[in-house]
Amino acid sequence: MKVVLLAGGFGSRISEESQFKPKPMIEIGGMPILWHIMKEYAHYEYTDFIICAGYKQEYIKEWFGNYFLYNSDVSFDFRNGKNEITVLQSSLEPWKVTVVDTGYNTMTGGRIKRIQKYVGDEPFLMTYGDGVCDVDITKLVEFHKLHGKVATLTAVKMSQEKGVLDIDGDNAVRSFREKNISDGTPINAGYMVLQPDIFDYLTDDTCVFEKTVLAKLAEKGELMSYVHTGFWQCMDNIREKNMLEKLLAEDKAPWKKWDRQVPNLEYKNKLIIG
Repeated sequence: MKVVLLAGGFGSRISEESQFKPKPMIEIGGMPILWHIMKEYAHYEYTDFIICAGYKQEYIKEWFGNYFLYNSDVSFDFRNGKNEITVLQSSLEPWKVTVVDTGYNTMTGGRIKRIQKYVGDEPFLMTYGDGVCDVDITKLVEFHKLHGKVATLTAVKMSQEKGVLDIDGDNAVRSFREKNISDGTPINAGYMVLQPDIFDYLTDDTCVFEKTVLAKLAEKGELMSYVHTGFWQCMDNIREKNMLEKLLAEDKAPWKKWDRQVPNLEYKNKLIIG
């Protein structure tokens, strides 16, 4: 099952840093928050990622382009008028990362529509590139498979302005309203599981996933919620960034489950340039 990550927005509410890089590439603990989210999914053995890029998409591509080099032992041999690069050993996660330019001003639904050909005709995971969580992805997927609806989202209870959900006793979402003042009702935390049927609800670049698609699914009884009572936190501003940094520095980050070392991979091939 592939993991789709929305990473194309402007991040205007954290413009202190997003003026230089996409919001999902803003670092906490020395690594982009997007990387932290990917590590969460990888902990549950979901390692095939599709990143919906847009604003400053070249930054994301360059970061992943250099990731292999920066995490490898490399020998550079300039003798004999050549540049021989030998990768001696690398400590890298076994990931496949596809970065797609989904447009500069494209809305969330439009970005998902644009990566349809990379997802194929199969269910997929999807979340936003600015929020970390300690939800059990395995249980989330199991819940989705049991109810047989088009979409499952993770719902949490927090006092802030996010997508507000009206949830029935059977966990079916009966209505969806975006960014009204929350009074303790469950909100949309992302971390979704979607059937390929979702693409039938998506139109063009102007399609807003939250205001149109999720609302329509709720009306039709095709949107279910997986209620999460643990940790979830988005990074909308510098205060929230600093809070996440503090949790990491104190080794209290609930989303960090990757303490085990990544196995070393041995390489013998040479790359010769020139």
